[in-house]
Amino acid sequence: MKFTKTLLKGKLQRRYKRFFTDIEVNNKTVVAHCPNTGSMMGLLDQGNEAWISEHNDPKRKLKFTLEMIKVKNRIIGVNTHRANRIVQHALENKLIKEFNTIKNIRAEFKYSDDTRFDFLCDKKILEVKNTTLIREDDIAEFPDAVTTRGLKHIQKLKESIRKGYKPFVLFLIQIQGVNNFRIAKDIDTAYHKEYLVAKKSGVKFLAYRCELNSKEIKIEKKIKIINE
Repeated sequence: MKFTKTLLKGKLQRRYKRFFTDIEVNNKTVVAHCPNTGSMMGLLDQGNEAWISEHNDPKRKLKFTLEMIKVKNRIIGVNTHRANRIVQHALENKLIKEFNTIKNIRAEFKYSDDTRFDFLCDKKILEVKNTTLIREDDIAEFPDAVTTRGLKHIQKLKESIRKGYKPFVLFLIQIQGVNNFRIAKDIDTAYHKEYLVAKKSGVKFLAYRCELNSKEIKIEKKIKIINE
């Protein structure tokens, strides 16, 4: 997934009211929309390098959007709105080996009256979980806060097996260069327990790392899921 314009580089000053960030660019502070409603644990230290996109749409309230932050010498993609576009690009270009033989890609699949999944690819359901948490070197983690929505998705994916679907969860690791992934069971014990049950039931869990720079973000390689 390529950005329409090369991103602007600056320094993070603060995040506030969940949706706003102050970014210093060329000695001037601009307000950028923060499209990540999560806790963004470990990412928000003042002075972290940050990249923002610029938009000239007069209908937008804010001209800039926060896209990436650099933490511990790793660039991390924080715009959760881009996650499905990154995965769609990967599906179309055969970058996810478990899906390289699919013929049909359907986004925003309505599974039931109260549940939508990100993609239906032939009979394979694919739910995407954007991952930005890194607390130990070389280990990405999900979630960064308790996720009742994520728990519900796993339960529905288990149920889908009985209806003839093949369910997958893809942890999209928007963290440059990391090689391992694990569930943050100390953050959300219920999610970890349901993950273990779902895995035994036949739900497949994948972790794929992204390559990130100021011009594009794309899926790079599959990484190992550890400490299950």
